Amino acid sequence: MLRISYRHFSRIAPLISISQYTILLRTMDRHTISHSRTRQPRAPESPDVKLSKSLSYILRHGPAKEKLPIQQDGYMNVTQLLNHPRLKGIKFADIRRVVDSNSKNRFKLEHRGHDGQETSNLDDPTGWWIRANQGHSFTVTDLELEPITDPESCPVAIHGTYMEVWNKAIKSQGLSKMKRNHIHLAAGLPGETGVISGMRANSDVYIYVDIKKAIEDGIRFYKSENGVILTDGKDGVLPPQYFARAVNKNGYSLL
Repeated sequence: MLRISYRHFSRIAPLISISQYTILLRTMDRHTISHSRTRQPRAPESPDVKLSKSLSYILRHGPAKEKLPIQQDGYMNVTQLLNHPRLKGIKFADIRRVVDSNSKNRFKLEHRGHDGQETSNLDDPTGWWIRANQGHSFTVTDLELEPITDPESCPVAIHGTYMEVWNKAIKSQGLSKMKRNHIHLAAGLPGETGVISGMRANSDVYIYVDIKKAIEDGIRFYKSENGVILTDGKDGVLPPQYFARAVNKNGYSLL
């Protein structure tokens, strides 16, 4: 990589235009700042965070690959899950604790009995079933999604993303569900009252969707059990024409 010090740069400055000078100076400043930063080591994940991630992967994406049976409505038997090598050493109490304490309500436990029929023994994990509330990459027939038909019932719908992705694709191409069944939206910004899920907390671009216009054009929206707003878009894509506005994390408009 070519390295130019400010001492060397001052010698060539008279030979270039002011605009070239400005661009090169900014580039050098960014390079200097990026190299002056020290990368902080990532804090070790707690056992509950690791378990939550394993559950998310298995219940949302991994049944076929992990050879775990799952029902059409997305529920998986807890005992079969506990017997899987990925969850070696995990107890039923650990799963209950992660489900109950998950701040985004990603999972739901339901007591159905081992054969799918409810029984009275609530301590036996064979009678319990678990599913992810949304985010699947395989077809789930019934996630108990609530259709959104009145835009007034959902005044705010925001997709959180990152500046690089916004500039590279979303700004011109729209939002894509990619390998998932739906595009995910939040009913507000992270930390706002009543907003528990729908985007990553470290998103630095917020795209506000015009749900009213989209519904009028036949695009379907739903709300999951944990409050995430979901849409199929048009053929898996929500075009930019339905972006009401987009701002960065400092509130500056990107449209």
